[in-house]
Amino acid sequence: MAGVIQPKNKGQDNSATPSDPNQELVSNADRATKGSLTMAWWGVCSAMFYLVIGIAMAENYGTKNAIIGLLISCVAYGVINGIITRYAIRTGMSVALFSRVLFGHKGAALATLIFFATAMYYAVFEGSVIAVTFSQTYPSVPYWIAALIVVAYSVPMIMGSVQNWLDKLNGVLLPFYIIGLIAAVVMATNEYGYSSAWLSLGPEEALPFGWWNVAVYYMGIWVLMMYTFDYARYGKQEDSKFLSWFNFGIPFYLVAFFLSGLAGIYLVSTIPLEGALSEVSITLGLVKLMGVFGLIFVVVTQTRINTANYLLATTNLQAFLKDTLNIQIPKLVGALLIGTFIFVLMLLDVFAYLLQALAYQGVFVVAWVAIALTHILYPKREDIFGAVPVIDPQRLPAFDKSGLVAWIAASIVGIVLMNLGGSWVNWYATLTFITATVLYAILMPKTQQHVLQLTPKPTVS
Repeated sequence: MAGVIQPKNKGQDNSATPSDPNQELVSNADRATKGSLTMAWWGVCSAMFYLVIGIAMAENYGTKNAIIGLLISCVAYGVINGIITRYAIRTGMSVALFSRVLFGHKGAALATLIFFATAMYYAVFEGSVIAVTFSQTYPSVPYWIAALIVVAYSVPMIMGSVQNWLDKLNGVLLPFYIIGLIAAVVMATNEYGYSSAWLSLGPEEALPFGWWNVAVYYMGIWVLMMYTFDYARYGKQEDSKFLSWFNFGIPFYLVAFFLSGLAGIYLVSTIPLEGALSEVSITLGLVKLMGVFGLIFVVVTQTRINTANYLLATTNLQAFLKDTLNIQIPKLVGALLIGTFIFVLMLLDVFAYLLQALAYQGVFVVAWVAIALTHILYPKREDIFGAVPVIDPQRLPAFDKSGLVAWIAASIVGIVLMNLGGSWVNWYATLTFITATVLYAILMPKTQQHVLQLTPKPTVS
């Protein structure tokens, strides 16, 4: 969420050179209250995507394995994001700024590229769900018009700050999501009757360790750790404990993953769906069941998650252009560019390619998270980097080989194993994480941060 607010804090760099918000830390004066940050962040907990993943895991590995895997994932996400949250609050850094410390001020561009592309792809999928559902519910509205409407209302929504707009928007919409999810379960039961089939969904002979497959699958969306970083930086120091264990911790993922997953498993076992399992088939089933209220539920659900997708895609595009081309674009221009990209992708038949791209990008994200955790948890980190590391690009190397070698090497290992298929599918993410952790622990600076000494400019007498 770099760039939502415009702080003027550059950490250890006391230069008066002006910079854009993506280049600056969040000062204490610009932090959000825990209530505001909670409402803004919990917009991420609602998405048809979470229902679909839970259903897919149950169908492939059985309901029991899906439930166990979901609980493991909730704990893993909660613990990892708790660590990331405390560090982001302490430093006020974003993913873009933190990546400079790890990879150099030019090397960090790879992180922002992966981040904004991933957020943009998710926005394409979530927006398409609304557009398809709307156009099929009202056939007189062509899909392209529905897609244009979705993009047209999504772009302005991210122009406000987390304290003054996104918190209120998602706070108002949160009850609609919760009530809508409960209503869907109640109405499905009332319409089709209760069946215990959802408890035994999946193959007759489920894999004994299928829960591991489920947990590994959820590693594929570790980009949420990056989302956490860019939101948590707006938290106040005194709220660190609450934000790390509740707002960004296990309770959040129990709602986002576990509750949504169980609801999805139950609904797909109760409501007859048309066509193969997908976000669209589920939403159409809900609209058929709930009528216009089902359509409202779908729009609310997808709009909430898309506030994060559009916002983070925009701000990380800004950071990417600044780090690579030294082009500083206003947030409005960035939002319009992202909106245009999303609209075009929604109209093209490229969804299979986007899914493939997300799979590869997911490997890079797992490696990034491993390196981030290794850096944050290193016992002598503050002795080497200080409480807040240097982030001024003028004082950092363009490429820091300690982080880049670990990141790229681990990602190559993961991609190779992923493409080998077979049993490696259940291990490539874990081995990517381990490889990145070990390599960065070996290569990271052990005495002081890699910084350049600036030559003082001669004074004119």
